[in-house]
Amino acid sequence: MPLPFAAGLYKKAWLKNYALMLAGLLIDIDHLLADPIYDAERCSIGFHPLHTPLPVILYVMLLVHPKTRALGIGLCLHILLDGIDCLV
Repeated sequence: MPLPFAAGLYKKAWLKNYALMLAGLLIDIDHLLADPIYDAERCSIGFHPLHTPLPVILYVMLLVHPKTRALGIGLCLHILLDGIDCLV
């Protein structure tokens, strides 16, 4: 998902911004704290520490400043996709 956003929003520096958006995947490191690490029936939102409301508010705040926007987009996309996964 980040590639179309990076290519569409950041024509000149798309590769750097794509990398920043991909960095949003790093919040899944908190899955290592769970037992079992992966459970297909578990919803990440609200369960894992970096998928709780306070961090999500911080991810949304990253969208405000242009220098942090690409990372914020990546993190918000991650949370959005995890949320969709919870519904399906």
